[in-house]
Amino acid sequence: MTLLKIARMGHPVLLRRADEVTDPTHPDIRQLVADMIETMEDAGGVGLAAPQIHRSCRIFVYRVPQARNTGAEDDQPCGPSVLINPQITPLDEETVLRLEGCLSIPGMRGWVPRHARIGYSGLDAQGQPVAGTASGFLANVMQHEYDHLDGILYPMRMNDLRLMGFDTEMARYGAQQA
Repeated sequence: MTLLKIARMGHPVLLRRADEVTDPTHPDIRQLVADMIETMEDAGGVGLAAPQIHRSCRIFVYRVPQARNTGAEDDQPCGPSVLINPQITPLDEETVLRLEGCLSIPGMRGWVPRHARIGYSGLDAQGQPVAGTASGFLANVMQHEYDHLDGILYPMRMNDLRLMGFDTEMARYGAQQA
């Protein structure tokens, strides 16, 4: 496997809609998924979308570490997983503010409004259909990574840029602001 270079905010690949994957079982796609998982884990991330590693295709990988589990039934810890050609749909109008960071915007965090519960569907690494619902941390990660596939970075979703700052400052003062 290979560690991949992560695109940072300002790179054009992060600002365009990614292309559909025509053959999710192609060996190149399987290798890409394995490399994305290795890159995500090496970077200490919980999600990574293909545009973040300079590939314009509709794939993201994600995981829910035990420490991030909210206890909700559909937000259980999970090892690395993938969604290819995903679809995400809000299940209701409820939104919550979530503190987000991004491997493409290192050192920064911001409070982002996200849907509290979503439905998702797509294909797994074997090209088989998968679908489910997500809430809590998992819903947040999936929405964040899905946005990358449409050329959206989390600051574009923020209602108030005063709620964005450096990691160290947000850890110290960020919870007081939201």
